[in-house]
Amino acid sequence: MARLEPFFPKSHGKPRVDDRRVLSGIIFINRNGLRWRDAPVEYGPHKTLYSRWKR
Repeated sequence: MARLEPFFPKSHGKPRVDDRRVLSGIIFINRNGLRWRDAPVEYGPHKTLYSRWKR
């Protein structure tokens, strides 16, 4: 994670969702071929997963 840290977006006021959890969620969605809305709640909001993946 230390090597990936520089590539994560910076926080601007609002507390961020844990980057490791979001990254795990993105990998989970892509591996299992799920829609973003079908992401388990443990990975955070599906909209956050999608927007981080899109960036």
